[in-house]
Amino acid sequence: MKTFLCCLAFLIVGYFTYGKFIDKIVEPNDSQETPATRLRDGVDYVPMPLYKVFLVQFLNIAGTGPIFGAILGAMFGPVAFLWITLGCVFAGAVHDYFSGIISIRHDGASVSELVGIYLGPIMKNIMRVFSVILLLLVGTVFVSSPAALLSTMTGKNLLVWTIVIIAYYILATILPVDKVIGKIYPLFGAALLIMAIGLCGGMFYNHFNGTLPMMELTLENLHPKKLSIFPFLFTTIACGALSGFHATQSPMMARCVNREGESRRVFYGAMIVEGIVALIWCAVAIAFFGDTLNLSAAVDAQGTSGVVTTISKGLLGTFGAILAVLGVVACPITSGDTAFRSARLTIADAFKLKQDKILNRFLIAIPLFLACIYLTTIDFNIVWRYFAWSNQTLATIFLWTATAFLIKNKKCRYVTMIPAIFMTYICVTYILQAPEGFRIAANISNTIAVIATIAITAFFIFVFSNKQQDAKTV
Repeated sequence: MKTFLCCLAFLIVGYFTYGKFIDKIVEPNDSQETPATRLRDGVDYVPMPLYKVFLVQFLNIAGTGPIFGAILGAMFGPVAFLWITLGCVFAGAVHDYFSGIISIRHDGASVSELVGIYLGPIMKNIMRVFSVILLLLVGTVFVSSPAALLSTMTGKNLLVWTIVIIAYYILATILPVDKVIGKIYPLFGAALLIMAIGLCGGMFYNHFNGTLPMMELTLENLHPKKLSIFPFLFTTIACGALSGFHATQSPMMARCVNREGESRRVFYGAMIVEGIVALIWCAVAIAFFGDTLNLSAAVDAQGTSGVVTTISKGLLGTFGAILAVLGVVACPITSGDTAFRSARLTIADAFKLKQDKILNRFLIAIPLFLACIYLTTIDFNIVWRYFAWSNQTLATIFLWTATAFLIKNKKCRYVTMIPAIFMTYICVTYILQAPEGFRIAANISNTIAVIATIAITAFFIFVFSNKQQDAKTV
């Protein structure tokens, strides 16, 4: 329990200290009119109250990520607490903050456009394709998995639920952001928080009455299948620590923020809250099953969704069962709809196609959903295995983008450069070692990754730094 409480305290203190430090480096300017008001179109650029923007941002970036990822990461043991805590404060929340505020300063531009501004046109075009494919995969998997769960729960035909979910996604993708997302997301965001708080309370109660002992910190790798901590822990737990998917979501709320000064609360703050949710689920998963061996057996037997339901019912009874539906059905759907909406905005930015007219929105949405429908008919599990690596690679690219932003504005670059260097090493090591990668032995892949990381860092310093030095600040 001491380890959990220390990590929880670190996340909260980190928001009020390191978060303020990051904010001070950037120096938000409240006199500068934000895209929400300056470019207001009633569709994507819509000013919304701070509490709504925060809750929408929180649910946009969260979904099932801090639940499922944390449960799988818990199999490494309490060492996962350190990645959630340190990763969230020094990497994930920093990543989300910069993806939000840089977008605000560039008219709410999507992540691919921001990468292009700071890392050049080649990277922009790569990121356009990369991010749209990533978003399409996320959207599609969050059609298939909730539809399958709903079909099992209700006995209704799978195709019926697939059609219902896609129909909702189309509405959420094309309607003004404040009509669907702005109304239901704050409710689901609050429910996700209540779920985590309830589980935390249940964990405390059962721990202090002696029925739910909690493991304290050990750096030992407790994964039953002996997956190495480096790099696999850092890709298993993404949402809750650091996730490139968030960089595709932050520009959506960058178009709804009223003042630059709200950025720390919306972007950095939402990520810290997600880290707290991930920390709770990671701790509960280990404590509920007693050890990582039993947890692994439960995941193998029930699947991650089944583990969520078992824990929720076990700790919170009927109330927990209701919340479990939120965790395994509603949260995936709220990840899917914003994935498609972000894909629409990314494509619109790339083709400079204004989205104030509904016809223009349909022109982009229809091909996206046709592709989605096709993907739901095939088994793309092999492709999906690359998501973990792709997600963290996107995060790494954006951290380098944020570093270029700081260099350009003559600010402290190290707050983003250090996590960018670390994640470059992780991503290179992962693709070299992973079963879906090159399957190279750890001692060889680690050496190659070190050399590659040094080369990439040197290339960035000596090429991009020089290019950005004389550029106009923003």
